[in-house]
Amino acid sequence: MQIETLLCARWIIPVQPEGLVIENHALAISNGNIIEILPIEPALQKYHANSVEHLEHHALIPGFVNSHTHAAMAFLRGIADDQPLMEWLQGTIWPIEQKWMGEAFVRDGTELAIAEMIRGGITCFNDMYFFPEITAKIAQKTGIRAKIGLIQIEFPSAWAQNSDEYLAKGLTLHDELRDQKLVTAAFAPHAPYSVSDPSLEKIRIYAEELELPVHMHVHETADEIKQSQEQFGVRPLTRLQKLGLIGPSFIAVHMTQLSEAEIQMIAQWGCHVVHCPESNMKLASGFCPVAQLLDAGINVALGTDSAASNNDLDILGEMRTAALLAKGYAVDASAVPAATALRMATFNGAKALGLDSITGSLEPNKAADITAIRLDTLETQPVFDPISQIVYAANRDQITDVWVAGQHLLKARELSCLDIDKIKEKVNLWAGKLSSTEQEQ
Repeated sequence: MQIETLLCARWIIPVQPEGLVIENHALAISNGNIIEILPIEPALQKYHANSVEHLEHHALIPGFVNSHTHAAMAFLRGIADDQPLMEWLQGTIWPIEQKWMGEAFVRDGTELAIAEMIRGGITCFNDMYFFPEITAKIAQKTGIRAKIGLIQIEFPSAWAQNSDEYLAKGLTLHDELRDQKLVTAAFAPHAPYSVSDPSLEKIRIYAEELELPVHMHVHETADEIKQSQEQFGVRPLTRLQKLGLIGPSFIAVHMTQLSEAEIQMIAQWGCHVVHCPESNMKLASGFCPVAQLLDAGINVALGTDSAASNNDLDILGEMRTAALLAKGYAVDASAVPAATALRMATFNGAKALGLDSITGSLEPNKAADITAIRLDTLETQPVFDPISQIVYAANRDQITDVWVAGQHLLKARELSCLDIDKIKEKVNLWAGKLSSTEQEQ
């Protein structure tokens, strides 16, 4: 049987079911989808592939899903470190964005972010930023899978002047992406403190009508809770629930400030939580009670947040941090085992984005979104358990190959979809501009 690609690997880790490791098997890929997983020798006899890859020292896993990003902010990496959230935003980030943010900033910053993400094994990202149509175009050009946020915020920006314009432009972009396979849309109201009740009510109506997820920063800091109680008389989650936003299509990012009653309500409502442990720690925002959320049956995914607050877009590193932090926070070494952390970085992210029937695990009839990690390096030897080695010992330099819908976007650490030298030239130009702005402040 003629097919496009046959990937023969030392280990295949499908993620579904959790913890399964298959040794010396192959993935058969045709028309961008996985059609079969079978032992290597029978696979070589059964299939005639245009491309056969022998990955004797690798583990194949589903491509990572970065469930919360602000991709274009990659240009702000390291420009305002070691500050609390609102001081960081109001004192540095927002003034720089007010001066420089536009189509060119978003285009060039998104190219940098996507190049970093693909080299880190990420095959899908969920974005929230201005000029989302530019982010969508870059994602389409590179071949990565993406959920593009239709951002909503009350204050004017270079992209839109008021909430009605944000909504109108977002709906136009959704229409443009309606027939796209890899790049789709979600509503992305910024946060409870930056979006009004009337705007949120409109988003709820359109989200239900168009069957789109709603992706939002929620319960990120203690100050957010305090402001909400002072302004609205209730905590943010209660306000959002009263507005009808909370449900199976709601993606709540950060969630560091949660009561036990709220955890039970989230489980009852069926919404998803995106955990961004490194950004939360760097901004001293608090700790998401991941083990409690998982124990309550809540779907928890992983995100990096922006490179401005992380300072990298490394889901492999985020997995390790999430697993270790959960153990320390819960005072329980069994909280968030390695296999659960890997699931959070893959299948759980796809589920949060409504893409779990397409990606997030290695199964027949799913898209061939695949990451190959080499485990024969000194730093990951010996290999008693490949899942543990990936989560607790490997680094993203060991990711050699990445496929999205069967397309080989990273081959032997070389990008096929973006020119790294050209990206570096643009980075140097922007670094000079942004550095001069920081010195003016």
